[in-house]
This record gives sequence, C-alpha cells and structure tokens, in this order.
Amino acid sequence: MSDSRVLLITPPFTQINTPYPATMYLKGFLNTLEIESHQADLSLEMFLAIFSVNGLDTVFDEIERTDAELSSNAFRIYCNRDNYVATIDFVRSFLQKPTSTAAHRIVAPGFLPRANRFDQLGVLEEAFTELALIDKAKFIATLYLEDLSDFITEAVDPLYGFSRYAERIATALSDLQPLLDQMESPAFLFDHFLRDLVEHKLRKVRPHLVVITIPFPGNLVGALKCAATIKRYDAKIKIAFGGGYCNTELRSLYDERIFQFTDFIVLDDGERPLQLIVEFLQGKRSKDQLKRTFICDRSVVQFCDGALERDVPQREVGTPDYSDLRLDEYLGILEIANPMHRLWSDGRWNKLTMAHGCYWGKCTFCDVSLDYIARYEPVSAEVICDRIEEIIQQTGEGGFHFVDEAAPPALMKEVALEIIRRKILITWWTNIRFEKTFSEDLCRLLHASGCIAVSGGLEVASDRLLTLIQKGVNINQVTRVAHAFTKAVVMVHAYLMYGFPTQTEQETIDSLEVVRQLFANDVIQSGFWHQFSMTAHSPVGINPAAFQVERIGPDFAGFAENDLEHKDVLGAEHQIYSEGLRRSIFNYMNGMGLDTDLSFWFDFPVPETTIRSNYINKIIRTKEPLPGNLRKQCCWIGGAPSTVEEKKKGIKVSFTDNLSEWQLIVPAKIYSWLLDTIENLLILPGKEPLTLADLKVSFEDATEIEFTKFMRSDVWVELRKHGLLII
Repeated sequence: MSDSRVLLITPPFTQINTPYPATMYLKGFLNTLEIESHQADLSLEMFLAIFSVNGLDTVFDEIERTDAELSSNAFRIYCNRDNYVATIDFVRSFLQKPTSTAAHRIVAPGFLPRANRFDQLGVLEEAFTELALIDKAKFIATLYLEDLSDFITEAVDPLYGFSRYAERIATALSDLQPLLDQMESPAFLFDHFLRDLVEHKLRKVRPHLVVITIPFPGNLVGALKCAATIKRYDAKIKIAFGGGYCNTELRSLYDERIFQFTDFIVLDDGERPLQLIVEFLQGKRSKDQLKRTFICDRSVVQFCDGALERDVPQREVGTPDYSDLRLDEYLGILEIANPMHRLWSDGRWNKLTMAHGCYWGKCTFCDVSLDYIARYEPVSAEVICDRIEEIIQQTGEGGFHFVDEAAPPALMKEVALEIIRRKILITWWTNIRFEKTFSEDLCRLLHASGCIAVSGGLEVASDRLLTLIQKGVNINQVTRVAHAFTKAVVMVHAYLMYGFPTQTEQETIDSLEVVRQLFANDVIQSGFWHQFSMTAHSPVGINPAAFQVERIGPDFAGFAENDLEHKDVLGAEHQIYSEGLRRSIFNYMNGMGLDTDLSFWFDFPVPETTIRSNYINKIIRTKEPLPGNLRKQCCWIGGAPSTVEEKKKGIKVSFTDNLSEWQLIVPAKIYSWLLDTIENLLILPGKEPLTLADLKVSFEDATEIEFTKFMRSDVWVELRKHGLLII
C-alpha cells in the first residue's frame, strides 16, 4: 500500500532482557498485508545510551552543573565516577554476551566499584557462594547497575527505574492534570537521550504513522515524551496509542487533552484497528468505519467502532517478526532472590501465544469482562510449531516464553507432541491454571518437549477464598499438580495473593503455613505475594457489594479508570502483613527459615496456624489411581530396546535412554507384543496416536491375558516409570 509506512515503537522504560512482544506481533500482521513497517525498542536503546561511557559522563556532568545535594551513598558513587565510566562498557558487554574470562574479572574483589546494593551480599552469602562463576558475575554486575540506577534516581531523576518511569503518577490517574504537569517539567533523561533516539528513527524510516504501545503505567510518560518529540519534529506524522494500559485504563476516556500527543487511541487487539487506521489515512474509509478507536474531533472525544470487519482470527495474524530489533544487545541480569523472576530477566526469550484470552475466564479479581480475557481463541499446534520454526530461523534463538493468560492443557499437550514429532529443540515456559488435567504423565511429556517452568495462581491459599474467587481449584488440586510438575523437573512458581475481600487474619496466617509447607516439601520452588487490588473491569470492581467491600474512590475525571480504592469491612488490616509475607517467602525460596515459627516474620502478635503440620505431605503421598479412561492417548518417550537375552523367567530386554541403561524381564508370551507396541508408540511424523483402548485390544488379542491384570504387573510398572505415558 502506498503512503502507509508504519513505525512501531516500544517506549522507555519496559525491560532490557528481551523485547516486549506487541510490536513484533503487529509487524508480523502488517507483513500479511504487505504494509511496510519498521520497529524500535526505545526502552533498550535508551538504557544503552544512558549506561555507556558517554551516557554516564553526561549524567555525572549534570550533577556537577546542578550541584545537587547527595546522600553518603550517592556521594560515594559520584567520587568513583572515573571507575564507573571506565568499567560500564565492560559490564554491559558481559551481560549481553557472558564469557568466563570476563566473569573472572567481574567477581575479583576491587575490580568494580561497589555501593549500597552490595550490602545484600552478606544476607545472601550462602546462596551466592553456591552460584557458578558466570552466575556470580551476573549477580555482581546486576548489583553494579542497580547502584547506578539508584544514583540516577536520587541525584538526577526521582521518577526513574530500570523498567518503569513515573509509575506512581500514572497509576490510578483519573485526572490527566498531574501527568500534564509532569510533562511540563524538565526531564533530564528524556531531554538528553530520548529526543536524539526518536529523531534518528524518524529520519531513517520517514513514517506516515507511528504506533506506540503502552503496556504498563510505567511506560505512559515515556510514550508521551516520544509522541511530543514526534509532533515537534513533524506535525504531519500521525500517532496511534495502544497496548495493555489503554485496554484496561482508558475505556471510559473523555478528556480531550490527551490528544495533543496522539491522533488515535486503540482498545484491545490492535491488528484490525491498525489496518483500518491505515486505510482511513489513505482516504479509503471514514472515521465512522474505524474499529475500537478513540479520536478527537473539534475538541470532542469520539469512540469510533462502526467497522463491519471482525477481528483477525489468530491463525491469520502472522508470525511475530523480530527484524529491526537489536537482538544481540539485550542484557541478561540476575536477581537470585526469585527463580521465576530470573527467567523473566536473565536471557532473551522469543514471545509467542498459544491461545488468545483465557479458557477459564471466571476469576472474580480478574478483568474477565475485557477482550484480552473474555475472547478465547486457540491456535492449532501445527500453526504454533510453524511459527516456532520461523522465529528460530529469524532470531537464531530457541528460548520461548508463551505469554498466554493461561495456556490450555489440551493444546499444550498437542504442541508438545508436535514439537517432539518435528524434533524441534527449544526451551519454553508459560503461565497455567493448576488444572487437574496436568497429570504426572502430561507433565513428563511437556518436560520432554522442552518445558522448564510454569507459573500459576495459588492466590490466597485458602479453600474458602478460592471458592469466593471462583478459581476453580483447591489447595489439594494445586498441590498435586505442582508436585507433578516438580517430579517432571519443571520449576513451579506460585502467584500468591493476600487481602482478598473478607480475608481474616487467621486465613492470612493459615495461607502462609500452606505456602511454607509447599516449599518445605519441594512442591513449589518460587513464589511472590501481592496485595489484592480491585479493578474496574473485574467482578469485584463491577459489583463490590456482592463481595462485602465498599468502593471509596477515586472519582473518575475523564482519563484513566482501573485501580479502585476500596474498604474491606469484614477483613483484616491487610497492609500490615506485607513485610512479613515478603520476608518469609524470600527466605523460603533460599531454603532458609522453613522450620521457623510463623510469628517470627511479623513484628506484632499473630494467631497460631490451624493447618496440620503434615497437610501438604499427606496430599503428595497419595498415589495416582490406575488410568481408567481408555480414550486417553499413549506414547513412548523412553529409550529404544538395544539388546535381548533369554532368561529362565523370560526375555531380558535392555533399553538405553539419555540418562541410563536399564533392563526389563519380559514374559515370552508378551515379548513380541511389547516390541511392536513400543515401535508404534513413538512420537513420529505421520503416526496416528494409539489410545489405551488400542493397547488393551492388541494386548489381549496377542496374549490372551486380561489387560487389567497386566496393568498391575511389575513389567507395566517399569514401563510406566521409564517412558510409557498415558495422556
């Protein structure tokens, strides 16, 4: 299409280890329309500009110019200016491409300057000493960067953070005025670094339309600064905002002042609305034929949603496109306190989605009324694996983070089978619900396909409150599923919540005891507590009275509406438990304090737990029943038979897999059936999967032995142990 060159931007500050996926998704879709597009991750590029020799020199010069008053920690960093400038490129290069040679220098005492962040080395001494060389160096390099970040926050820009900017201002921003006031204030980082980056992109791409994704409140100021720079550079360039922040916060927008920065604000999935905006700019359709798009006409905000076109089916959105991005320059930082946070921040992950929306869509704290949750649309395993192969070819990276709201177990199974069939070697992780469908066998299959971690919501760890949340799980089920993943060598991270409406002090302490036992029994390996937040688009926010809470603000003033202030009339004083919950889980994740009384974590009296001390242990000791559903698929992921030797008790068959060699004494009567069956159970292209019913029929025909009797035999037990999966 002519006159339709599009520039897709991720604004500062988002993340520095991997690109946020929105622009890649949109670029992949625009490719299917043959619309020329380019993308830029200004979050990464601005970080690289600041944390460089020239960038730090500029920062230190600014402090000299303003003669800012510094704390003792900041003054210490300032006095070490030359050492920071001399080492910054070395540290940054190491975090981009870690090598053992560079790691030796970084861990050597005295090589890098150290400030307050290094004080935590004493607290983490045991965990720190167990890290491998490169991990130690990553951890030290991360502390070094965090010291510099703290310095910038104190001495240059108090709103700055590694992955957010002015987040407090942008959160619950009902009235736009505080943000406009902030935009009028001088902003050293943006003024000195962002302007040049944006103008360079505009000169290079010469776009007709710039699309800026705003994932989180901490990106809002960065997005507006980008937009203001674009408008000053060339007022004819059109700008569109979209992304998670717009989808959740701006659905009731009527404040026209935001349109001094943008021309369009899009809600929900951006593919079709973006296509129609391009056609509108080309004069091919009227404003009334746009889709889920706010515009401002004669100082009046209008919501245009008259397009007849439906959203693009997920199978037709195209493969995410990573071109234009500086993939080799992302940094892997290491924060060892939380294993799952390490996955998020250490290493670059290709982003992909198995299914749009959430197949459950009932949790009462969640935005279930919004499209990104409510519209569930899976993609076939074949299409997903086609996209995996395309992305590997493009990026050279085999790490994938499936960014689903909750990946559906049935589709995960099919994707895992297809990955194994095609012999695609990847490492992947995703978010799940702790569905009972996740049997030990399914977890083993997922691991065999490359799954290394899952995260899921245990939330309040109380059966009463889980029912109130309509989570569809209970503690027993979560424990069994998490344990199944752990046995399959898949790390489990639990999202934990406190402060749900009507939650009592006793329930908070009992929830902590459940979490303690989950860690003590190695059922979960990672977790994070967050306090319940009432949002406007959740069942709690829509009908607070039904959950016995009272909405007390804020009053909507035309801009953002999402986070709601509320009063829990029946519940505990939830905020006072924050520090104790944080301290306890920090210790549990590092294998410490697991035998400590729960009261130790709090500086005020708390009740004794009512949870039995063997509660979780008793659950995980309960064995799974024999498989009874004959329609389930069967497959073999164990080793191949290698040698055969006749014995008095039967035929000795040796198997070799990647871990070991093992033997099985097989009665002569079932030997031939067994070898043929293993061959037929291999996960190979073109092979139709066998069911348990197929195995039953073929076994009884070949041996004239009752199949249920065989399922109680030692041979069956060994086969199940070493690779016969029933899924």
